[in-house]
Amino acid sequence: MTVLVTGIAGFIGMHTAARLLARGETVIGVDNFNDYYPVALKEARVAELERIADDRLTIHRVDIGDADALDSALKNDEFDRIVHLAAQAGVRYSIDNPRAYVRSNVAGHVNILELARHRRVAHLVYASSSSVYGANKAMPFRVEDRVDHPVSLYAATKRADELMSETYAHLFRVPQTGLRFFTVYGPWGRPDMALWKFTTNILSGKPIDVYNRGDMKRDFTYIDDIIDGVIASLDSPPTDDGQPKPGGFTTPHRLYNIGNSQPEPLMDLIAAIEQACGQSAKLNLLPMQDGDVYETYADITDISSDLGFAPRVSIVTGVKEFLRWYLRYEERGAAPS
Repeated sequence: MTVLVTGIAGFIGMHTAARLLARGETVIGVDNFNDYYPVALKEARVAELERIADDRLTIHRVDIGDADALDSALKNDEFDRIVHLAAQAGVRYSIDNPRAYVRSNVAGHVNILELARHRRVAHLVYASSSSVYGANKAMPFRVEDRVDHPVSLYAATKRADELMSETYAHLFRVPQTGLRFFTVYGPWGRPDMALWKFTTNILSGKPIDVYNRGDMKRDFTYIDDIIDGVIASLDSPPTDDGQPKPGGFTTPHRLYNIGNSQPEPLMDLIAAIEQACGQSAKLNLLPMQDGDVYETYADITDISSDLGFAPRVSIVTGVKEFLRWYLRYEERGAAPS
């Protein structure tokens, strides 16, 4: 079988493609290789995929926000499923660059929905985010919770994606699964995320910026656990049986939280990095940033009962695995500052 993976040069996209290739599938990848963070890292991810692909990988360098370019790039390709992970990432970046999010996350999502509709794909799995829960206070976050109070444009675009997907499931019966990811980390991660930034500064003896003076919690989820959930979802499309599904839909569309279901204090993450690095952190304690939330905590009851999802990797183990990869990557002279 052949799977289209959008955002293939991204963190989760690269790992998803690697898992699909490892089990013998053919992968068609789409990415615009934008410079939100160093393009060299994206190129390195794709090079790693090409190393293991055995001629079962095709890469198209195209922007999903450009419908004509996307259709042209894929006109000769056949695929039966889509894992849609391409998006403009980052919560705080959306405050300064809102149009980038509308193009990639809203227009781009519609373009992928149209592709799924007209190609009659068997299943579209797409990335949502824990950010949709916004200012919700009840913990843990449940997929049936109302998500009407986003605190960033990024969160608003992800909620819009979920609603547009429901429309396509209703009108055109496109089978879909939306995954609300919770703070994904691990090897090949993003340099704008806390783990990478903290590790870089601790190893170089520079202070790290700690927001809300360290009084925050995140449901850190290791990349291998995330990919287990992505693949399990892809392999089990929702049925068009009129029965309610996670998220409250009766169409062939469902939503899952996909997290570790164990919120960790930010200071525990810092302690795990200090332990792995063998160095103490210098803390620059700062107030909460605009667009940020105090805590994230995933209720994973639905994905666990439906698909057997069960996170296994602790924060201590996951940080060690990240550092092992980071040091190898840095030795090649490729680590972004």
